[in-house]
Amino acid sequence: MKNKIMMNKILGIILLIAIGAGAYYFMQKKEAVPANQTAQENMEQQTTPPPPPPPAATAPAKALAKFETSAGNFEITLDGKAAPLTVANFIKLANEGYYTSTKFHRLVDGFMIQGGDPLSKNDDPTDDGTGGPGYTVQAEIGLKHNVGAISMARLGDQVNPDKASSGSQFFIVVAESPNNHAALDGQYSAFGYVTKGLDIVQKIGKMPVEPNPFTGEVSLPLTPVSITKITIEEIK
Repeated sequence: MKNKIMMNKILGIILLIAIGAGAYYFMQKKEAVPANQTAQENMEQQTTPPPPPPPAATAPAKALAKFETSAGNFEITLDGKAAPLTVANFIKLANEGYYTSTKFHRLVDGFMIQGGDPLSKNDDPTDDGTGGPGYTVQAEIGLKHNVGAISMARLGDQVNPDKASSGSQFFIVVAESPNNHAALDGQYSAFGYVTKGLDIVQKIGKMPVEPNPFTGEVSLPLTPVSITKITIEEIK
């Protein structure tokens, strides 16, 4: 009888340890990245960044990216001198129609709007922020993250010490803020600025959001804003 009681106690202790370990693992996997500290792909589950892409075509010194979205249109002047690899890759994807029907899947008022994930085309928000073309782009850090800056998302320094950019995901800064500069300058590869329609970009940033069921961050749009088309025009 005593042996049976002792065995039950031991089994109970083992079960509590197992439950505790499982809960800790679950919480770590669900932990959200603070919105005002980073614009990285905070829902990315990879532990190491994918390999860089093959050599890209030479980027023009300046190019205009015309965004047509379900919330209105805006234009971004891309700086091929400051970030030639990033601009060349963005132009390539845009010309291939890669961004068509993708959504701005992460909206943080006062900070940025994030898009460019091919998985955002579906109706499952839990995988938004995890997709891409399967490669990274070498970091080209230099331009400041002023209001209207477009920059590439990326994995965190823990698994990405070289700060290599996502192959397709980007974000646009919606407000001029010392906090935004502190969080982004020197950390992310900006490659242009909104030169027309900044009010549209900021309107998207102020759209109602709810907690993301995967991360818990309050940044999931209640009404999705999708990219209809991005047209590229070289500036002579």
